[in-house]
Amino acid sequence: MIRPLAAAGLCGLLLAACSQGGTTSDPSDPHAGLDPQILAWRNDLEANHVACKAKVDGHGCDSFEVTCKAMQEITPEEAAKGVTAQVVAAMSFNGRSGGGQPGSAFALFSKAGGQWSRAEAMPVNMNTCAPV
Repeated sequence: MIRPLAAAGLCGLLLAACSQGGTTSDPSDPHAGLDPQILAWRNDLEANHVACKAKVDGHGCDSFEVTCKAMQEITPEEAAKGVTAQVVAAMSFNGRSGGGQPGSAFALFSKAGGQWSRAEAMPVNMNTCAPV
C-alpha cells in the first residue's frame, strides 16, 4: 500500500515541476533568457549555414540538437565590461538535401546589462563542451 501512495506523490511532484515551465524566469538566475537566444541561433543557422542553403519544403536543415552547454569563466576584463555570465554551446543538425549531410556550429553567449549576445566560438567537444 505504501508503494502506490509513494508513486502517486512522485507523479504529483513531477507534474508540478513540469507546470512551472511557463512561469516567468527567476531574475537571480544568471542564465535567465538564454533559451530564446539559443532558439534565435538555431533560426539563424537554418537561414544562413551552408549546410542549410538548399531548401526542401522551406527548410534546409532538420534534427537540430544542442549537444552541450557549459558555463565559461569570466575574465576580469570581461567583468569590467559588465559581463555577468558566459555559456559556450554546440549544436548539431542535418542538411535536408544532398544526402542529409551533418553540420555543426559553436557559439559563445555572453550576458551583460541583462541582455545576451552571441558570438561564434571555436569548436568544442560536442558532448562535453571542452575545448578541442
